[in-house]
Amino acid sequence: MTEEINAKDITSQLWAMANELRGNMDASEFRNYILGFMFYRYLSEHQEQYLVKNHIVEPAPGQSINDAYRHDATADDLADYESEMAGALGYAIDPDYTWATIRDKVNNDEIRPSDYQDMFDAFNRNAAINPYASSDFREVFADVNLGNTRLGNSTTTRAKALNGVVKLIDQFDYNDESGHDIIGDVYEYLIAEFAGNSGKKAGEFYTPHEVSVVLSKLATLDAPEHGQFTVYDPAMGSGSLLLTVQDQLVNGHEPGRVQFHGQELNTTTYNLARMNLMMHGVSYQNMTLRNGDTLEGDWPDGEINGVDHPRSFDAVVANPPYSANWDNSDSKLKDPRFKGYGKLAPKTKADYAFVLHGLYHLNAGGTMAIVLPHGVLFRGAAEGTIRQAIIENNYLDAVIGMPAGLFYSTSIPTVVLVFKKNRTTKDIFFIDASSDFEKGKKQNKLRRADIDKIITTYQARQDVDKYAHVATLDEIKENEYNLNIPRYVDTFEEEAPIDIADVKRQIADVDKQLAELEKQFAEMESQLVETKRDGE
Repeated sequence: MTEEINAKDITSQLWAMANELRGNMDASEFRNYILGFMFYRYLSEHQEQYLVKNHIVEPAPGQSINDAYRHDATADDLADYESEMAGALGYAIDPDYTWATIRDKVNNDEIRPSDYQDMFDAFNRNAAINPYASSDFREVFADVNLGNTRLGNSTTTRAKALNGVVKLIDQFDYNDESGHDIIGDVYEYLIAEFAGNSGKKAGEFYTPHEVSVVLSKLATLDAPEHGQFTVYDPAMGSGSLLLTVQDQLVNGHEPGRVQFHGQELNTTTYNLARMNLMMHGVSYQNMTLRNGDTLEGDWPDGEINGVDHPRSFDAVVANPPYSANWDNSDSKLKDPRFKGYGKLAPKTKADYAFVLHGLYHLNAGGTMAIVLPHGVLFRGAAEGTIRQAIIENNYLDAVIGMPAGLFYSTSIPTVVLVFKKNRTTKDIFFIDASSDFEKGKKQNKLRRADIDKIITTYQARQDVDKYAHVATLDEIKENEYNLNIPRYVDTFEEEAPIDIADVKRQIADVDKQLAELEKQFAEMESQLVETKRDGE
């Protein structure tokens, strides 16, 4: 609990100071500077720890790690240090551009406006040293726009603004009282703060944590307690959902336990995800992330020399953009992800395209949990055809109705669909959790008890009055494959019977009281004496 309190306390202070520092710059734009420099500090200090732990640098008494590194890694020796660190860490930061060096230059008024550009240029050069890690670090700071005129009208004023960011990031110790590194937690809280101030844009990069917990718990319930576990998010946003899967998985934080895979269309958001995972201690060797269009070209792997080689995962989790546009040209009917379902998802509603993509990459014993708008349950035409095919293939395991107002990007109620490929029964489990939440000023919130109720009910898989129902395939067919939750879970609350005689007595009492009051008023009115003003 101490860790959580400290992380939130640091976050609130950082957030307040950042709001002062950004001036008139939009919060979603200033986010890139705060989070980018925080990540740079993390990488630099992580490198320092590596240098000391592996006895590559051994500071003399009273000498800082950075000074020892600057002393040793010079001239021709620098390339050897860069190669060593890039091979182990995936990146290398030269002595002239470590966080400690930049911070000291700022504090001593020795920083030059060009130093920031040189710092990122050097990082990008070194990111290419290790070919196996280059995709994880290449252009990761591309969204830190050093030439943004909203930072200042001149190079000097922009550098001054960046100096303020450095001082802000540097003034906090990102360790809790027990010495545990909490910079990843602070980073995660900051992403949530920026999401809360980005309106509908927040849906592009952030899934509320409580929703992520629901998806992650559902996706990991059947997971083995040991061994490698693979997870894939085809619309990963800032990567928070992937990290929550690790949190909910038994022994999820064992080194190498989880292999993360994710894809994100928005480049800025993709960069956030790379930073987010690494700041939570995920090694570049345990993550494969890609900036690309999930629906346009299959990934991971996909077609090689005309033969399809899909990679499958133990868990697929997703909160894709709702009812997005996509290219549903007829050629995609030959795409192995979408063929076999009779139709393609409509051009203006890609929801089922994401479902079929996820199913395609789910292994035989895995679980997929995905958040979608309610329309996928009952819309007809092509979506009705696809829905029926999924049900007849016996892939759909559960339908869970969620409360409205949980997301920053929309106020509509959503639904969580759970899919499995190894089902032995042909029923579908319905849960109506739409009424269980805590009302918030901006967004509603799932409480821990609400989440626990969903998960324990899902595990029990039994009817619960006005909350859950196991629907047979015959019931589904009778409803023509319409999955609208009220057809299966009756939440109607019958009103108490009205006692007509009692109501008549109450009306008579009111009439009697009214007559008495009218009588009293008439008596008071008759006692009133009209007074005349002087001169009248």
